[in-house]
Amino acid sequence: MEIRLSADPAARERVMRAATAAVLIAVAAACWAITVQRMRGMDMGPGTDLGGVGWFAVVWATMMAAMMLPSLAPTAAVYAALVRREPSRALPRRVLPSRVLPSRVLLFGGGYLLVWSGAGVLAYALFELGESLCGGALAWGAGGRWLAAGVLVFAALYQLTSFKRAFLTRCRSPLRFLRASWREGRTGAFAMGLRNGGWCLGCSWALMAALFALGVMSLSWMALIAGLVALEKIGPWGRAAKFTTAGVLLVLAIAILAVPHELPGFVVPGPGSTGSMHAMKAMG
Repeated sequence: MEIRLSADPAARERVMRAATAAVLIAVAAACWAITVQRMRGMDMGPGTDLGGVGWFAVVWATMMAAMMLPSLAPTAAVYAALVRREPSRALPRRVLPSRVLPSRVLLFGGGYLLVWSGAGVLAYALFELGESLCGGALAWGAGGRWLAAGVLVFAALYQLTSFKRAFLTRCRSPLRFLRASWREGRTGAFAMGLRNGGWCLGCSWALMAALFALGVMSLSWMALIAGLVALEKIGPWGRAAKFTTAGVLLVLAIAILAVPHELPGFVVPGPGSTGSMHAMKAMG
């Protein structure tokens, strides 16, 4: 089966971009629904038990699909347009088999999510290592509150660095960078997804660290971090969004130190614990 361009290529390209974005947003919505179901009854505070690595990896990958795919949608739409515009040399420029575009976009998205999945496993290892080495020192009544606030302050400061600016520029202006790193074929699609995931990780890893500080299993904080990521990457004012995010993180850090019980959506761990209920409760 073949797809032929209409007499108005620009109109067809707009439709194709919109369809690509719509599919990714629909997948994200489904992942939000799955996440809500899996997190029902779990501890929503910072320092919660993350359960086994396999279970966490699956939950984290689903969370990343829910949180990050809406922000990826514009870049994936640009990538799909480039595939359509610059097909393999083995194919006529104006004729593209219908199986090529979906498979390459799928591989592009898969590479992107693989980067974030790997980052989640690394965060899990660091989290477990910290708990095993520090033990009670990370209890909320000891250093836990200060650690959570410190992570938020660090994430806010990262917003102001040249590294953040460089990665955010790539995320907000994907066309030039996708062209510069273009790879043909399905292997190339996966490789470009990995590269784009690396840009996104460099841009937003500190925000994900902030999610751990606020409560990695909290749907409310997930939604806030996902909203901040989207505001930065696809909002109309990238520079202003970056500073707004830094301000939000600083306010949250101060609130955790000063009035944690009054902070809406924040679950204060019980005395002598870094979290209370075990995430493994949801495995059943």
